[in-house]
This record gives sequence, C-alpha cells and structure tokens, in this order.
Amino acid sequence: MDIFLVTHPGLEALLATEARAKGFNVTETIPGGVTLTGDWPEVWRANLVLRGATRVLARVTSFRAMHLAQLDKRARKLPWTDWLSPDHPVRVEATCRKSRIYHNKAAAQRIERALTEAHGLTLSQDAEIVVKLRIDDDLATISLDTSGASLHKRGLKQAVAKAPMRETLASLFLAEAGFEGTGPVLDPMCGSGTFLIEAAEIAAGLAPGRARKFAFQNLASFDANAWDEMRSAHNSPTPSGPAHFFGSDRDQGAIRMSTENAERAGVAAFTEFACMNASEITPPDGPPGLVIANPPYGARIGNKKPLFAAYASLGTALKERFAGWRVAIVTSDAGLAKATGLPLRPPGPFIDHGGIKIRLHQTDPL
Repeated sequence: MDIFLVTHPGLEALLATEARAKGFNVTETIPGGVTLTGDWPEVWRANLVLRGATRVLARVTSFRAMHLAQLDKRARKLPWTDWLSPDHPVRVEATCRKSRIYHNKAAAQRIERALTEAHGLTLSQDAEIVVKLRIDDDLATISLDTSGASLHKRGLKQAVAKAPMRETLASLFLAEAGFEGTGPVLDPMCGSGTFLIEAAEIAAGLAPGRARKFAFQNLASFDANAWDEMRSAHNSPTPSGPAHFFGSDRDQGAIRMSTENAERAGVAAFTEFACMNASEITPPDGPPGLVIANPPYGARIGNKKPLFAAYASLGTALKERFAGWRVAIVTSDAGLAKATGLPLRPPGPFIDHGGIKIRLHQTDPL
C-alpha cells in the first residue's frame, strides 16, 4: 500500500533523502509530504526511525465517489475490521476538494455510519485512531493515521524552553546544514537542547520513536511480538569517543533542562552543556564542525530591536574564533541574520513553525 509521510512544507526533499537512506521505497515527493510503498511493518518502521516525518498515514484504499449515496455504499463494503479493532474507538476527519461531494461534514458522516452500522465499530471525539477521508477530483482516498500524537513528541523531553524548536524540524535543519552523524556540533543558544540531542541521537544510531507509543499499536494489523523485536534493535546508544555535542545558554535554567533532557534520551555521555553568553563561546578541542542556533527573533519573545546587537556579537565571536567551522542560523528575519556579519549563502525555503515563517541561513566553512 501507499504510505504517506507528512512533513513541514519546504523540507520534503530532505525527508525523501532520509527515507531512502533508511531503506524505504520512496515513490513520490509532493508539497507537504513524501509517499512510500510498503506493508504494515514498514508503517511501524517509518514511525520508529524517521526523524523528519510529522506523522505517518497508511492509505488503505481509494475509489471514485460522485455523490454521497455512492460514498455510503462503497464505504459499507470496505473490510474495516481488517484494519480497525472493535476494542478501540475511532474518529473520522474528511476534506473535499474540487469534487462533486463538497461538504466535509456530510462526507465524514457517511464514513461514520459505515463504521458503526455496518461493522459495529465505536466512535469517539477523543479517539487516538483517526480515519482520514480525502476526496480530491472525485477520488476518495481513505487513510489511517498510524502515529497518534505528532512524531515530534519523542516521549523523552519533559522540560522545554520558550518557543522550542520541534524535534522533527530540528532534524531536518541539521540535514539541510549537512550534518550526517559525524563531527562536532555546537549550539550557543541551546534552550532545552533540541538540536544537540537530535544530533547526538543521530550519531548514536538511536531511533527517535524508541520511547513512545503509536496509534498503530491499536490497529487490527498490529503484531506485538514483531514490533518488540523491531524496536529492541534501536534501543541501545553506541557512543563513540568523548563528548562532541556542545550547548551553551545564558540561562542557567535552560542548561538544567538541556542536561536533564539529554540524560533521559540516553546521550548525556556525549553531550556537554555550560552557562555563558553566546558572545563568550570558544571552539572545543578537535576538528571544526557545525555551529547551529535558533536565536530569538522577536516575533514571539520580547522586542526585536535589542536582538540586532545580540546577533552581531554572536557573529563577531564566530568570525574571530571559529575558523573552519560552518554556521547555520534559524531566523524569521533576514535582517537579523545579516546583522551577524557572516558570509551567508542564499537562505533555504521558508518553513511554517507555529505560525512564524522561518528559514535556515548558512555559511561555508569560515
């Protein structure tokens, strides 16, 4: 079947590259996601190992539907109990686009009736299992959301700073910045440590979904023994050498959060955090690597005016002390990025992050 990976618009190509590198059969990249083909174990594995996916949808069937009566008739004949367990309630979401069936709520109601009246399944507005109906140009596609909670919720980070970077987005920005699991990474404004913990997990070969539950565990197709075997192969970190993921922040509370989050993630042995201003950073011993930061950009936290001086002082520290290092800065304001005085390449695409359009600004090695 087709498996659709939802991701941040603008970063689809990076997710497709990640999926191919992890052995998935990528068939298409479209705005908002990537399509794979595979069976249920590939659905489980996608949820478990892919860092850039927001959620994983299993497309179980599709058919033409020109009017509501036709949708109702076809829906009742589907083998719902092959996919859904009577022990777990479901909810239905529908979207209609460029189709003769144009009323989302009416279309959802037809699927709900098929589930309850023809197959004895239970509905609940709070159900973790979501049946998604999409009617596009009169083609009805039915998918199951196999993830449940968004995949950026790894199940490990309990402490978060203000305006945190989502883990899925952090992993894709790391990929965009050229990080492939080797070499040091330093974040001078680390907040709750997201960039560094993601980088350390990538280096250790840890699966992002190893510590959480998924909606597919409540589907009729779920095999608990096969899943336990799959997940156990991704549970033990393999640190290599001393700490080479370094975070600093001027807020002692942020350092405490980062340290606790790294411990929960099992990467404390190769991360290191210190309380200091960004202008005070110095490169660690060893080869140059990547400096990556998500500084405040004024849209959500505080006033933007004083930030220009903060960006300028960060840029000065990097130019003076970090020869050979690459720099990647996430911001919503090109003027703030320019204030660093760094030799920035053309920025990446705009990405929607909590209603704010952000993008990655990068340098070549300084």
